Amino acid sequence: MTITKGVIMLESSASSHVFLIQSDENLLIDTGNPGAFAAIWSELRSLGCDSIAHILLTHHDVDHIGNAQRLQEETGADVWASGEDIPYIVGEKPRPGIKRIIQGILRPTPPRINGSYSGDQPFGDIRVISAPGHTPGHVMFLYRRVLFVGDLFAIKQGELRLFPRFLTWNSQVVLESLALLKTLEFEWLCPAHGHPLQRNDAVERFIRQY
Repeated sequence: MTITKGVIMLESSASSHVFLIQSDENLLIDTGNPGAFAAIWSELRSLGCDSIAHILLTHHDVDHIGNAQRLQEETGADVWASGEDIPYIVGEKPRPGIKRIIQGILRPTPPRINGSYSGDQPFGDIRVISAPGHTPGHVMFLYRRVLFVGDLFAIKQGELRLFPRFLTWNSQVVLESLALLKTLEFEWLCPAHGHPLQRNDAVERFIRQY
């Protein structure tokens, strides 16, 4: 699905979205659940994207890092994540609660992390926005009025919904991150879970709550 020029939501990772940004360099935002590599790679090649310069991870959850290692191996991409979430991605810290159980079942191979977000990365027009709460180092990305929100919230049938507490690192911090939406100029919201949504009255009502 093409969101806007140069921004594509891959069809091969519907349960946890992977987004492709095509500009001077090709970039991926998140990499989906483990086991989806073959389908993702086939779709990327069909789009003419044999080369990926950067893989940008919104956070450490297994359904976002699941194919990072294979995609990095195949494309030579640099993988980036927040400093707070890197220890969970590479296995230095165990994921909390039910996420530890999910990790044990799916067993994703960690990628090699090439760098952490610091404000001076070579990502062109992409702005990295710290939005912790779902995980300690959760981030969003803003690219040409398209806001990639990761798991800050989900969108189901056109409604914006928060994740349950058992999937959330700190619910109070999530509310503080949601307040950032008032400060950002965007036209599209692209969640990891649910259908992308163009800014409308439902979005405005949601933003006003925080």
